[in-house]
This record gives sequence, C-alpha cells and structure tokens, in this order.
Amino acid sequence: MVGKVYIKIHCYQEYETIACCDEKLLNQVFKEGNLRIEISEQFFGGKLVQIEEAMKLLRDASSFNIVGENVIDEAIAKNLLPKDGVRIINGVPMAMKMML
Repeated sequence: MVGKVYIKIHCYQEYETIACCDEKLLNQVFKEGNLRIEISEQFFGGKLVQIEEAMKLLRDASSFNIVGENVIDEAIAKNLLPKDGVRIINGVPMAMKMML
C-alpha cells in the first residue's frame, strides 16, 4: 500500500500509545448515531511518514489508536490487527489495541 500517515507517540508514566491516521483525515470529525471520533492535530498530528515506517512502529506497540482505510488495511495485511477488530464510524474505519 502506498501513502503517508500521521503518527504520534504519547507517553504517560511507563505506558506508550501510538496514534496514527491517514494523511487526509487529520482535523476532521466523524459522527454516526452516538459515536463520534475527532481526528485532532493534538492527538494524531505528529510526524508525516510513509505507511511502511508506521507499520514498523505499530508492530511493537502495546497500545495504539489507528484511523483510516489505508492504515487499517495495511495493519490487517501485516497481521497487526484482526479484521473483526475494526469499527466503522460514518464510513471511516478505526481500531484500537490496548495491552496493560
């Protein structure tokens, strides 16, 4: 898969969460019923990288939040995420991985 994604690493105490979204989704809000996801600059707007570089970081992440068709499809293809772990909000796929 070709493309770029934004990736940002958040650290809280000894825990790390990686936020990653497709380039075109930054600063957008999606709503469906009671569900809402805001792809904010503050949370997702880190470094713009090739999707392959993001996959290397996500592979070792204990926790991540990813949004967008490109990053989700690539994460599934690389076995970082099961297909049934994806949630769709107003046509936009998103997934989270949490390990404590």
